[in-house]
Amino acid sequence: MSDTEQPRPLLVIDDDKKLCGLIREYLEPLGYRVSMRHTGPEGLHAALQGNFEAVILDVMMPGMDGIEVLRQLREKSGVPVLMLTAMGEESDRIAGLEIGADDYLPKTFSTRELLARLRAVIRRSRRTEADARKDDEELLVGDLRLEEGSHVASRGGEVLDLTALEFAILGSLMRAGGKVKSREELIEEVSQRKFDVFDRSIDVHISALRRKLGDDAKDPKYIRTIRAVGYQLIGEGRECV
Repeated sequence: MSDTEQPRPLLVIDDDKKLCGLIREYLEPLGYRVSMRHTGPEGLHAALQGNFEAVILDVMMPGMDGIEVLRQLREKSGVPVLMLTAMGEESDRIAGLEIGADDYLPKTFSTRELLARLRAVIRRSRRTEADARKDDEELLVGDLRLEEGSHVASRGGEVLDLTALEFAILGSLMRAGGKVKSREELIEEVSQRKFDVFDRSIDVHISALRRKLGDDAKDPKYIRTIRAVGYQLIGEGRECV
C-alpha cells in the first residue's frame, strides 16, 4: 500500500479473540484496517453503523449467532459477508447462503484462501465507474430485465432484491441466450474460484434466486435444472439486447 492510499475498512465478528487477532495481523500489512467485535449484538451494531468494505462473520457464537446477525444485517445492508463455518457444517453454510452470505470459509482456512475469497466478494460488490460504463447494457429475457450499469434487476417492472452473487448468476444465465450453463461455469464465472465437485453452494444461490423470482423448480418459468449438467434460463420471447 502506498503512503497516499487509505486502509480499506474491514469488520471481523467472532468470539474467538485469538483468531480475530491473527486475521488482523495478516490483513493489516496488506492494506486493510481491521475492526473486531466479539459478540453478535456488538458486531451487528458495528456493521450497521460503519462503512466497511466487507464483514467476516463467524457462524458459531454464544447468544446471537452469526446466522441471526446476518439475517438482521441483510434487512438493512448489502455489505459483502464472508462467513466462517466449522469444518463439515454444511447446514450452517446452506443457511448462511440462503439468507444472503456472499461466500464462506471453513475455519481451517489458509491465509491465502482467506485473502482470495475476501478480494472476490469485494470485487463482486464494488463496481468501478469503468466497469459500469463497459457494462452499460440491458439484458431482456421475457419479463426479466437486468441493467448492468445501474446494477438493477426487475421482473415485470418490479425491482428484485438480489445479492451481488444472485445478480451475477442471473446475468450469466441471461447472457447465455438459452444455452445450459454448467455448475462449473457458473461458479468460476461469478465467484472467481475453481469448481469443487463437492461444492453445492451454487445450488443454494439458484434456489434463493428462484424464490425471489417466484419460480418453482418442479414447474419452472424461468430457471430449469438440467440434471447432472447445470441450469438454463427459459421463457417466452427470449431476447438479449
